[in-house]
Amino acid sequence: MKFTLITGASSGIGEAFARRLAADGHNLVLVARSEDKLHQLCDELMLKHKITAHYIAADLTEFEADKRLFEETERHGFEIDWLVNNAGFGSMGDFAGLELERELQMIDLNISALVALTHHYLPAMRARKSGVIVNVSSTASFQPIPYMATYAATKAFVTSFSEAVNEENRAYGITVTALCPGPTDTNFFAVANAVPFTARGVQTSEDVVENALKAVRAGKAVKVSGFRNYIGSVLGTLAPDALVTRTIGSFLRPKLKKKV
Repeated sequence: MKFTLITGASSGIGEAFARRLAADGHNLVLVARSEDKLHQLCDELMLKHKITAHYIAADLTEFEADKRLFEETERHGFEIDWLVNNAGFGSMGDFAGLELERELQMIDLNISALVALTHHYLPAMRARKSGVIVNVSSTASFQPIPYMATYAATKAFVTSFSEAVNEENRAYGITVTALCPGPTDTNFFAVANAVPFTARGVQTSEDVVENALKAVRAGKAVKVSGFRNYIGSVLGTLAPDALVTRTIGSFLRPKLKKKV
């Protein structure tokens, strides 16, 4: 039986993916740390959409959590046809003053877990000559961002990695898409202890997911969600990094001082 595996599925964009794909008839494997939320969501979606939904409570920053997740899906015989690598978090502040352990956990989740799960599930997709992988990146991936240095760097990796792996697997009928949302109405900024960049142009998680599904259907390797975000990402890549970092730094520095 085919399943869609979604990490970070208990809230935000991950939950929106679960709800949207369940409505399309996808059977689901939902992964997050919050077992209660996952349990409730699975029960709701199974009852509403008559699908099969399974949850696995896991912290993907833990050593070999990706391996244990893969082994559990194999043990149940789940054929992972779609993989949505959504789990991730950010931070904001002067890098020298941020907690090192938290920054390293961010790298583990945003990069290492995503790479590991992609590697685990790709071989079977290749054998079937079909599959979809959506790696949730960010518009932050298109330029260095002072005061979000680690987060932006992890997302730059995700976008670059996704583009490359998409090309490697195009001949196998597999689409790998880097989804790059901008500011979205989730708990991202609260978790990151961050100052929102803007109050305008904030998308809903549902809008982001709809854009992602259009990109998957079109076979796109990179999808920036929202026209305003697309223009910003283009400008970010065209302008010299020195100018971009100085502009962003000048904008954020007083906001962070005021917050402190």
